[in-house]
Amino acid sequence: GLEYTPSGFADAAELVELAAVLRGSGLPYASHMRNEDDRLLGAVEEALHVGRVAGVPVQISHLKAQGQRNYWKAEAALSLIERARGEGLDVHFDRYPYTAYATGLSNLFPSELRAGGNAAFLARLRNPDTASRLERACRDKVALLGDWNSVQISSTNDETSWARGRRLGDLARARDVEPYALTLELLEANGGSVGMIGHGMGEENTARILSHPLGMLCSDGGAYAPYGPLSTGSPHPRGYGSFPRLLGHYVRDTGALTLASAVHKITQMPARKLRLEGRGRISVGAFADLVAFDPGTVADRATFDDPHQYPSGITHVVVNGVHTIRDGEQTGDLGGRAVRAAGI
Repeated sequence: GLEYTPSGFADAAELVELAAVLRGSGLPYASHMRNEDDRLLGAVEEALHVGRVAGVPVQISHLKAQGQRNYWKAEAALSLIERARGEGLDVHFDRYPYTAYATGLSNLFPSELRAGGNAAFLARLRNPDTASRLERACRDKVALLGDWNSVQISSTNDETSWARGRRLGDLARARDVEPYALTLELLEANGGSVGMIGHGMGEENTARILSHPLGMLCSDGGAYAPYGPLSTGSPHPRGYGSFPRLLGHYVRDTGALTLASAVHKITQMPARKLRLEGRGRISVGAFADLVAFDPGTVADRATFDDPHQYPSGITHVVVNGVHTIRDGEQTGDLGGRAVRAAGI
């Protein structure tokens, strides 16, 4: 997690030393890269460098190019990855099927000024010696994404629940507050921990990345439900809709990739990368992890404004041989278990 603290303070040499522990295991160095916008290509080069020097496979997490001025870099990043693959590096990447990402509101600010935890970060926001630098960096990041409505609040404490699901620009106008001042207000009220969704990627790049032969699908999401304690907040819809969105929107509706390719990207391909034996394929002796869906109706229903919605078109789910979803409804029988890579 090199965009985050404290991982972002590791240099390439430290990353190589850590990744080298995996040498000979076949398991990858998985990197949420150091940068995904203005310095994207350098971040890709670093991830590839770590894999080459450490002698391990590489998995680039959530490949994207943030901000319209960086959209052209998506194709350049794919070319770097393709070249490394052609030179013998076992490298892949993954991506969720949305043009928005999710992170903390504090990620609008430079990582070096978030060092020491939330209390230290909030103190720097109040300190005149550092406050102006932090404000400039935050405004630059928002401009990169587009405007203040590119920032959507996803999670807060109960006292500021009025902000959940709202776009910062619209919310600031409704409360008659300047958007940056509202950002500071939310951070202070939540001890620095506020969830946000950043609307900053392009649809054309998203389809290109999802359809690339070296790319897999991920959700990068949590576990949610439309009821009970997992229904709080206004999370990114990827926690509900990533896989059905690939099968519905990108396969059926836009034709960005074939159904066979999409199924491969969400089953056997990641199982092989993570060396999960008996997973990701249907065969005698394999674990019975099975999903029955209708290619004509499967779709994500969760949206950024109304995320707590299950997908449609999935009739049956069998987990480790246990029928968990029957005719679209939960059976109450749970078959999940922890999984480990072969030999671990």
